[in-house]
Amino acid sequence: MSVLLRRNSSQLRLLLSSGGQVTRLASTEGSGEPPAPAVVNQETKKAQKKRQPLAVVPDSEIKKSVFISQSSDVFTNLALEDWLYKNFDFSHHHVLLLWANDPCVVIGRHQNPFTEANVSRLVERGITLARRNSGGGAVYHDLGNLNCTFFSPRERYDRKYNLNIVTRALFREWAIKAEINERDDIVVMNKKISGTAAKLGQPNSYHHCTILASANKLHLGESLVREKANYISRATASVPSPIRNLVDVNRTVNVSQLRSAVGYEYLRTAATTLEDGGSAQTMKQRGFQLINPTEKWFPGIDELRANYSSWDWVIGKTPSFTVEKDLEVKGHDEDMKLKLSVEVEGGLMKEIGLQLPQSEQLVPVVTPLQGKPYNEENLNGILGALKLVNASNVKQAINGTA
Repeated sequence: MSVLLRRNSSQLRLLLSSGGQVTRLASTEGSGEPPAPAVVNQETKKAQKKRQPLAVVPDSEIKKSVFISQSSDVFTNLALEDWLYKNFDFSHHHVLLLWANDPCVVIGRHQNPFTEANVSRLVERGITLARRNSGGGAVYHDLGNLNCTFFSPRERYDRKYNLNIVTRALFREWAIKAEINERDDIVVMNKKISGTAAKLGQPNSYHHCTILASANKLHLGESLVREKANYISRATASVPSPIRNLVDVNRTVNVSQLRSAVGYEYLRTAATTLEDGGSAQTMKQRGFQLINPTEKWFPGIDELRANYSSWDWVIGKTPSFTVEKDLEVKGHDEDMKLKLSVEVEGGLMKEIGLQLPQSEQLVPVVTPLQGKPYNEENLNGILGALKLVNASNVKQAINGTA
């Protein structure tokens, strides 16, 4: 008896004559059970250390599920991803989490948001800024972008396997020929449709990637333009790449169908090799499960979300940096060109000073903004106030500190 997936439907359905079902987890419309398999508790963690090496677990003993988050809130989805990473036992059960967010910019754990985007402009336009717990570069998300998180034990981590699931799904569903480049980006006709990042720990790991289906490219471009200033930072910098939406390749592509195609490709493929088992392989899996990430079903997820949405995480985790910006102050005889220098630690402006051209001397600037959070609005506020200062006053200050 075969199990078929209707991939063109707006809702995922498994049509079956025996075995398997779509399970709605933690739905507001009814009661259900939290995702199986077992959650990792302290006893399980101890047992994992005594467990047989994962490399000897045969594929036939590994089940697979596709979890679909019903939330479009980036902080909730990051918390769900983290919750699964920290609490689930993936030794015999691999999981693909599919999720999409309302408009937001997501930066890597070790990135500086101010070198990746204009944070003040994001706030003005209602675009959320978030920091994930993995490395990699900054990405723009909206509901035209599908996020895929592949969970497995650390010993089973295989980025190429995961990316091939995506490329095979694109070809099977739309005959789109996609390639994986040396940076593990997925490209179509030399333009990027997917970026990638990972979190490797013990005992679990995850690899996540984005897939641009029909994202707003205008908002994407505008969101990733930073303030015009010189940022001196050791934070991980994104590598700009030309991007392409899949809908520009095939106008019939949509996120709902993409979600189904990638999920189905994952279920029909063997756990550790790219062997296509078709419907017979799909019947052995646990299928699609709709996830409503709430505290009731994922105890502790609210605390994780609070952490991901906090200023201390999003901004406060920014590696220390210095920002410099040129300005010109008016004088009776001639104008004076100066450079404003702001040292930022933990997201706060610590040292603020003025530097003369061709000089290393830094004159402290007294401002009530010292010790306040750094952002482009505050930086421009300092610049605006300094432009009202006369050049002769600056010279007096410099002479007084010499």
